[in-house]
Amino acid sequence: MEKIKSFLGPLYPVAVFIALNMAMLSFWRLGLAIWQCSRVEATEGWTELFVQGIRIDFATMGWIMLVPAALTALLLADNAVGRIWRKILRVILTAGTLFLFFMELSTPAFIATYDYRPNRLFFEYLVNPREVFMMLINGHLLELIITAVFTALAGIALWIFSGKLTKNLSFPRNWFVRPIYAIVAGMLLFAGARSTFGHRPLNPSMVAFSSDALVNSLVINSGYSIGFAAKQMQDESKSAEKFYGKMSQEEVIARIKKMRGLPESAYISKDQPTLRKAEASFEGKPKNVVVILMESQGAQFIGTLGGKPLSPEFDKLAKEGWLFEKCFATGTRSVRGIEAVVTGFTPTPARSVVKLGKSQSGFFTIADLLKDHGYHTSFIYGGQKHFDNMASFFYGNGFLEIIDEPEYKNPTFTTSWGVCDEDLFVMANKKFEKWHKAGESFFSLVFTSSNHDPFIIPSGKIEPYEPGQTRNNAAKYADYALGKFFESAKKSDYWKDTIFVVVADHDSRVSGAELVPVKNFHIPALILGEGIPAKRDPQLMSQIDLAPTVLSLAGVDASYPMIGYDLTWEKSDRAMMQYDKNFAFIHGNKVIILQPEQDARGFTYNAEEKKLYPAKVTEEESLNARALVLWGSYAYRNDLYREAPAPASEKQ
Repeated sequence: MEKIKSFLGPLYPVAVFIALNMAMLSFWRLGLAIWQCSRVEATEGWTELFVQGIRIDFATMGWIMLVPAALTALLLADNAVGRIWRKILRVILTAGTLFLFFMELSTPAFIATYDYRPNRLFFEYLVNPREVFMMLINGHLLELIITAVFTALAGIALWIFSGKLTKNLSFPRNWFVRPIYAIVAGMLLFAGARSTFGHRPLNPSMVAFSSDALVNSLVINSGYSIGFAAKQMQDESKSAEKFYGKMSQEEVIARIKKMRGLPESAYISKDQPTLRKAEASFEGKPKNVVVILMESQGAQFIGTLGGKPLSPEFDKLAKEGWLFEKCFATGTRSVRGIEAVVTGFTPTPARSVVKLGKSQSGFFTIADLLKDHGYHTSFIYGGQKHFDNMASFFYGNGFLEIIDEPEYKNPTFTTSWGVCDEDLFVMANKKFEKWHKAGESFFSLVFTSSNHDPFIIPSGKIEPYEPGQTRNNAAKYADYALGKFFESAKKSDYWKDTIFVVVADHDSRVSGAELVPVKNFHIPALILGEGIPAKRDPQLMSQIDLAPTVLSLAGVDASYPMIGYDLTWEKSDRAMMQYDKNFAFIHGNKVIILQPEQDARGFTYNAEEKKLYPAKVTEEESLNARALVLWGSYAYRNDLYREAPAPASEKQ
């Protein structure tokens, strides 16, 4: 021990406290896992729980100790500055460890109430301290006393312990050695904090591995969970009304309903003002639903929509199904496309609900709805499921199974974003055949990735549109892979029982000098399957209309809060889109654009020229656009967009 102490020199107290915290957090995780052993066992997640748990714990230590370790290496010494830093270091070591201890001590009661580790709700309670304190006094007095006593005792013990650790240390004789200590310690802790060489640092989605949100949360220590929630809440504070002006929630809802065009009797809940019972247009046995979300495959790459001749396979399929000629994406990111297609949620200036804290469980998705109707629900992806927080959102909102890159054994071709689209579709076809053979109805979201830069395309698959690994060639390869999949699907037994949706998540590289480059929101959308009549539909519509429409075509009677149109019996003449902080509402050929803290601006959109021309905007048009953009923020913040009620047969 003395050799280790001598080797670490001034960093010895920091190293000991890191080890102490790692041991403490693992101990608490073990206790919680034993308490919830039946749920951990059901996920077969014991190994994943502790291996990934240690990873999270070291990342936590990295963020807490990075700066203190570097400063300790530089400042701790037997002089006036060193003695001052010694006191500061003791406070940091004690307070940091005490915070983690307190959070773990509070965790069992929080789990018992919310079935999850402490998260953003922990902060929300702080807004009403008096009410919370009275609640604790009246209902949890024993837990409150135990927590207070043990926290106080732990604080005293940690202060004494830190005092002993920071005495009788060895210091480098040469001062030039200290910066080396600081740099090495800083690099190690920074690497631990990021815990990955990928594009983004470690986050809870990277360690999510099951459809049980509680088990996933056990991987994360409660201190990390709270820190991550705090970061999320900083972004969520940017509500739409701060950008576009206020409107009462009552008026927002009234305008949303008026634009939707249904009678008040159609709505069935006071708590969820847009919840309605929808009857399917198809009356036979409910069909499987497959949504193929095409990465960055905007209309500019689709020949049959007037784009470049890069989509011979899609163009052939378009002659066999229901092609929407004027479908517009709600945003410019994949998560915004997922938000629109899977939840039917309208876009807001905040991040997509895929990433927001309050929507990580209990938020409406068609996966959750179909799961309650007996469907096996899945997400099939060629990349890593944690990207863009998808795993956390999907597992928490109705997706029972996620297939991502590690499950592809010996893929034929891999890029920096995962396996190629051909491998993705081979996997999807195998899964669909398996589920159909087992007699399971299934819903699956299949998300492609080959049309994402950096572009790396398998050779010999397509006749290149141009030399090199380019965006256009990638779009053509993605189309090729799509065609290969449908060749297999049409030969399968599941084909006759399945409705397919092919839609882009967004266009590629949306940009332009216009406030909102409307032309770059134009995307392909196609519904096909046995029994779907072939037609080209010229009506203006949005990504949010696809979910209600496909549920109706699949024969699923259900209640849901989506405000999109069921295009099997309704007509649409509107779309909406978020471009950074600008929001556009298209009604016919009129475009109303809202900008932060500015009056609404009106335009007309010339579809042939793909340009906006200035036009007058009425007050009514401005208020309707504001209601649409405010609806998402109000619905998210006030829990108005919750998971679908279970079918009546399951309630009995």
